[in-house]
Amino acid sequence: MARSALLNVMVQAAIKAGKSLGRDFGEVQNLQVSVKGPGDFVSSADRKAEKIVKEELLKARPTYGFLGEESEEIKGTDGAHRWIVDPLDGTTNFLHGIPMFAVSIALERNNEIVAGVVFNPATDELYTAERGGGAFLNDRRLRVGARRVLSDSVIACGVPHLGRGNHGKFLVELRHVMGEVAGIRRMGAASLDLAYVAAGRFDGYWETALSAWDIAAGILLIREAGGYVSDWDGGSSLLETGSVVAGNEYIQKALLEVAKRPVPTR
Repeated sequence: MARSALLNVMVQAAIKAGKSLGRDFGEVQNLQVSVKGPGDFVSSADRKAEKIVKEELLKARPTYGFLGEESEEIKGTDGAHRWIVDPLDGTTNFLHGIPMFAVSIALERNNEIVAGVVFNPATDELYTAERGGGAFLNDRRLRVGARRVLSDSVIACGVPHLGRGNHGKFLVELRHVMGEVAGIRRMGAASLDLAYVAAGRFDGYWETALSAWDIAAGILLIREAGGYVSDWDGGSSLLETGSVVAGNEYIQKALLEVAKRPVPTR
């Protein structure tokens, strides 16, 4: 597959940060960990990875803006471009020695995502996409799953933890969805959930209360793999609302309808 110069910059940054994470992952018990909020941990590995990504990206395109999870946003002089970065999506997995985490990098141009990279150094899986150029896992072209009904489908979701999200609302959503599908999975890393939908491993995915850096790259992966992604209202304001419902043409629509069913009254 041919990559643009910009995508190559993103891939190199993700791999370099991923190597750093991989070394720290092997010594996860020795990490210095600080607490950023209830149940939301940020490690020295996380901050180091963002520093690596930021340096690589801004060295290549110093006029671009930068939005990362662990640092203040940089307003670029370019005005049209912005990097959106999660240096360690799945921090809690990482800190518990669970090999489901990733570096996620997206490039936004005039408020549209035009390139995305998701890299899991623990599995050496590199997901890439450019607008109009398709989505790939390493060098293999991706397509979303072909299932058309929820009863045949495996659906991924996020589960709100301590200090995050509306637990009662989620339990209602879960009640609706779990009665309609073949299985539900919870990965603990939104970027990988979206990448797995693009790869056809999951048939659909829904979650709310996310940040732009959690989902920006994954949104493009799914669209370039032939899938559909919307916000909770069926619109395109995913980065603003932090809600996402994804799948192929059939599953995305059905999942949105089921998850949003009203609470039954008895």
